[in-house]
Amino acid sequence: MKVTSTELQNNFGKYLMLAAREEIIITRNGMEIAKLSGLGGPFHDRSELLGTVMERAVDRTYGGVKATYEEFLELTKDTEERYEYIDGEIYALASPKTAHQAALTEIFVRFYDCLKGSKCRPFVAPYDITLRRNMENINVVQPDIMVICDLEEKLGDDDYYKGVPALAVEILLESTRAKDMIKKLDLYMSCGVKEYWIVNPGNKEVTIYLSGDGEISSNMTFRKNEIARSYIFEGLSVELDRVFR
Repeated sequence: MKVTSTELQNNFGKYLMLAAREEIIITRNGMEIAKLSGLGGPFHDRSELLGTVMERAVDRTYGGVKATYEEFLELTKDTEERYEYIDGEIYALASPKTAHQAALTEIFVRFYDCLKGSKCRPFVAPYDITLRRNMENINVVQPDIMVICDLEEKLGDDDYYKGVPALAVEILLESTRAKDMIKKLDLYMSCGVKEYWIVNPGNKEVTIYLSGDGEISSNMTFRKNEIARSYIFEGLSVELDRVFR
């Protein structure tokens, strides 16, 4: 990357973070006069990692920020900010808008009513769920809604759930659309989530995916004026007229 000396002076913090990942060539009057480069490899401190994650969160044309699981744990320690860690990348979670929250409320209330009295319980974000593709690939996500059926067996001494939800729901935001529809779909199906709901307030649709042997075995799409029905929970259904007003 090439930048002018004036641009570097005006945005030194930004280019200092970038230099940890790539070489910065500094120019003056069109001539190369200096080089700025970092040590490469892992981030050197929490503030550097946080700055890079937030920079990517603002510029939604980029994906997450590559980091180790240990760096993710350090970043999220003692903070109220929300992050997810998927396939070695950290994503900052944006504040949801009204349509998102309205859909979440209607779906959660319906889930609660339908599952009341059973061993399965619905939960809402923020609530960390750790999913492992294998021993090396550790992921941490916060589904908007999740249904957990083995809480007593999988609740750790630290009061964190250690299992895999039976069902997960993600309500799309513009900033999370690609992640929810591609990365999380693959992650949930491969890690044992049996059913995944993608709720799209933009086109007023709900698509439900059923997992089988780590892959998508079936899917259905429901639209406004229809009733979305679960594959795995008999009687669990949601009137989409109430979700999409």
